[in-house]
Amino acid sequence: MNVLLIYPEIPDTFWSFRHALRFIGKKAASPPLGLLTIAAMLPAEWRKRLVDMNVEKLTEEHLRWAEVAFVSAMTIQRDAARRVIARCKRAGLRVVAGGPLFTVEPETFEEVDHLVLNEAESTLPRFLEDFGRGQPKHIYHSSEYPDLAGTPIPLWELLDLNRYATMNVQFSRGCPYDCDFCNVTALFGQRPRAKSAAQVILELDSLYALGWRGGVFFVDDNLIGHKRRLKAELLPALIEWKKDKRGIPFTTEVSINLADDPELIQLMVEAGFSAVFIGIETPAEESLAECSKKQNLNREPGGGCKAHSEGRIAGAGGLYRGLRPRHAFYLPASDRFHPEQQHRHGYGRVIAGAPWDPAL
Repeated sequence: MNVLLIYPEIPDTFWSFRHALRFIGKKAASPPLGLLTIAAMLPAEWRKRLVDMNVEKLTEEHLRWAEVAFVSAMTIQRDAARRVIARCKRAGLRVVAGGPLFTVEPETFEEVDHLVLNEAESTLPRFLEDFGRGQPKHIYHSSEYPDLAGTPIPLWELLDLNRYATMNVQFSRGCPYDCDFCNVTALFGQRPRAKSAAQVILELDSLYALGWRGGVFFVDDNLIGHKRRLKAELLPALIEWKKDKRGIPFTTEVSINLADDPELIQLMVEAGFSAVFIGIETPAEESLAECSKKQNLNREPGGGCKAHSEGRIAGAGGLYRGLRPRHAFYLPASDRFHPEQQHRHGYGRVIAGAPWDPAL
């Protein structure tokens, strides 16, 4: 079986970094970790090729070679995903689709042969069993949040590592918070689940063995969501792993209350974390309260970034424009970002949420 794993192009947005990447000679910020993990879950005897359309074109030769196309995408890739699916269907390929876009909007992709939704650890084995019997269904979904103990090492061998600015690994899924504008808890639940430290180290070892010495981004939507296991298991393991390694700086996303735990900041520094992305969202307290961003209330947002920086971790703050109309983001409290609290990077994001999103 010839399987083509396709990741559609990301448009010119916050997520693409297309123009900045030219300065460092890279094609994309990071590879499609989900598809690489799916590839590792497919039968070993299947022949696999990855086409990340952010670093290369999907060619007619690719389509002629393939028998089945697996497509994964985020909502920002909706239009590109539709074009990819149409090309695959014209080429006579059976299309299997999954990932956040298709999980949130399955009813709008009737042209897809098989929708394998939610987390692959729960739904992909059922699809593969039915596929092997010649009786695959149109849609597979699950309401459970699976244990990550069996999640395999991504199939890095499908990549040309030199095309990417960073590599990705994942420690946990889910977030203990429930911000209205974020679909992380809808997709992954409010109880964080984590891989073992040994699993993460094996993933890093596999990257290191392939010659990777660049940065590694922990894609967890909130790395400190499972703080107990992070402090007791993962960070000590990373500190030990880094002792005889050169390069490999780590970055990730955290909630701003990391600033309340100096011990955790110090452990992250020792483990090799050089920067964190922090969801500030807005300095308007009424907006934070209304969209349930409770962890950001009653604190100086710039002060949180300053605390991270003082702990020798650079803070990049994200601000949203588009929270509920009566509290649309406009920086009325911008004087709360004092000059001494300037952090190195800032990102502005326009919300483009799902139709059911209560924050919009």
